[in-house]
Amino acid sequence: MNVTASTTSDYAPPGQPGPEIRNYTMNFGPQHPAAHGVLRLILEMDGEVVRRADPHIGLLHRGTEKLAESKPFNQSVPYMDRLDYVSMMCNEHAYVRAIETLLGIEAPERAQWIRTLFDEITRLKNHLMWLGSNALDLGAMAVFLYAFREREELMDMYEAVSGARLHAAYYRPGGVYRDLPDRMSKYRESQWRKGKDLKRSNEAREGSLLDFIDWFADNFPARVDEYETLLTDNRIWKQRTVGIGVISPEDALAWGMTGPMLRGSGIAWDLRKTQPYARYDQVDFDIPVGVTGDCYDRYLVRVAEMRESTRIIKQCVKWLRANPGPVIVDNFKVAPPKREEMKDDMEALIHHFKLFSEGYCVPAGETYAAVEAPKGEFGCYLISDGANKPFRLKLRAPGFAHLSSMDAVVKGHMLADVVAMIGTYDIVFGEIDR
Repeated sequence: MNVTASTTSDYAPPGQPGPEIRNYTMNFGPQHPAAHGVLRLILEMDGEVVRRADPHIGLLHRGTEKLAESKPFNQSVPYMDRLDYVSMMCNEHAYVRAIETLLGIEAPERAQWIRTLFDEITRLKNHLMWLGSNALDLGAMAVFLYAFREREELMDMYEAVSGARLHAAYYRPGGVYRDLPDRMSKYRESQWRKGKDLKRSNEAREGSLLDFIDWFADNFPARVDEYETLLTDNRIWKQRTVGIGVISPEDALAWGMTGPMLRGSGIAWDLRKTQPYARYDQVDFDIPVGVTGDCYDRYLVRVAEMRESTRIIKQCVKWLRANPGPVIVDNFKVAPPKREEMKDDMEALIHHFKLFSEGYCVPAGETYAAVEAPKGEFGCYLISDGANKPFRLKLRAPGFAHLSSMDAVVKGHMLADVVAMIGTYDIVFGEIDR
């Protein structure tokens, strides 16, 4: 932190030494570990009290939207993973939905259920990262270790379907890359895993990926109970979050807040309910909302959302077990031919290379597609002029809207409360800077 200071003692009573008042201009970040990215926050301080907060962004600008306008539609799916790199498949979902709308196609039923399943797995991954890092920011280290224990198992699910633990590129226009595997990967013996420990670690991995997800969903509520045991009634946690960063429902709407930030202020707005997509209209779940709109309410909302996501996952697993079928449209314009066909058919092989190098032309038009990402509404505004690449792409990132309220929310709070507010925003700078 870089600090400049001035001191005054002009208002002391006559004949008495006055208290020394320090006015600071403080640089919070952009390398501060609690900034959750490359946020540069210039704070004007009156002692320990914040008088003004000026967020500076742009230090991670990678030109994602402009890059997408120079590449075929299907080649930009991996760029979506790198925006909010904790909510990867949800970002992909908004982008492929926009393309599907302009193409006039719809993913098969099974693919829609798989998308619903992995959107919720992604929500759990995001909230676990938020819970662990926010607790760590405020002094609770054990929660971070527990949250990453479960997050590793969720990453194994990502790896099982896409081959990658982080940047999946699993959703495709017209469906998903491939069906859920029949075998789950297992731990192998090493100097760190031997004997009974290895056997116990692989107990849940003897069946298919669906078996593993089902096992995880059965056990996860008890893990959430552990987090709540450590935090929910912890007096230090409550001292750091209760009454801190109160956002009224009116202010939350005025600032364009969405997701847990909006629901924490008591407004039950969730795109999965209000504007259903994928198969959210066929699953049963509730929308948790807060009461006072402070950091503690937003914590409770996110914890409750993890429980609701587990309910949705159980319903998706049940449907997917009973309903096999295709997971991508049978349309060579947007979907590659099967590997077996390419071995015997030169035309299919040529089409495969043409699809991944040149892509496909999308009819002229414009659309906006949005999903209820873990941090809020993530939207994709897409304009096509009939070419094989977007004419314009504009992404609506929830963190960008939330960060604009920083000055008004933290004004009058202590410096330590700024860390709590940055944490409760759940910001990732890949999507803010784009």
